[in-house]
Amino acid sequence: MERRHPDAIERSIEHNLAMIKEAGFDGISASCTNLERVAVMARALTGTGLAVEGNCYPRTVDDLKAAIDLGGQLGALHLNVQPDVRPRRVADCIPLLEGWIRVAQNVGMPIYFETHRNRMTTDLLFTLDLIDQVPAMRILADLSHVLLGREFWYPISDEDEALVRQVLDRTWAFHGRVASREQIQVEITFPQHKIWLDLFVRWWEYGFRSWRRRACADAILSFACELGPRPYAITDREGNDTTDRWEEALLIKSVVRDLFERTAVDEQLSIARGSVD
Repeated sequence: MERRHPDAIERSIEHNLAMIKEAGFDGISASCTNLERVAVMARALTGTGLAVEGNCYPRTVDDLKAAIDLGGQLGALHLNVQPDVRPRRVADCIPLLEGWIRVAQNVGMPIYFETHRNRMTTDLLFTLDLIDQVPAMRILADLSHVLLGREFWYPISDEDEALVRQVLDRTWAFHGRVASREQIQVEITFPQHKIWLDLFVRWWEYGFRSWRRRACADAILSFACELGPRPYAITDREGNDTTDRWEEALLIKSVVRDLFERTAVDEQLSIARGSVD
């Protein structure tokens, strides 16, 4: 929701929340790292009915404790954890992961670890090794980082597709932007980028179906339409976005909701067929 345009005009938090609510979004994704910022956000959210996903970037186990406290002030459904440490060995990550998971379980706050560059999860293969070693580790999939980090060739090979599906089979929430193998965030309304949009829609569909098989009946799946401002967004010579990110976020919301509802219908039909059989 940040503009970061050369005119330096930024909307207020209240204005942004009103836009989000009026556009039919169910909630927001917000940082849980700064006490004053969280207090302002909590006041602005009052009466909106918007759900909250909290984001944090812990380096130590105690860092997560502080983020959980701030997330509680926002009534966060869960915390998205970007571990801001980069050990070279899986063994060095395990005590941190297990410590974070234990702290979160003790207070009943769900936490998901995001696939993200320049974090503990920066490399896909390393992350899969972490998942193998820490079965309780649940993933928040931002597949733009996975694609860009590995620079998969297009079309995606069967081997690379299988790697992505391993992540998706442990995914409990999503951040949604579309990347190419060279750019972290491409303009989804440009025709030359349709192959990448189609790829991500296919991955999201697989992830939704996988989640439905694992989740309980009343579970909530969070999908944040996350189109970042520059330097994520590609800009022109004057520093302006090449497309309207808000309009593209609305498009992603529409695509994802239709996709999620279709997977629900397919699941119900499958159950019904199973009952008949």
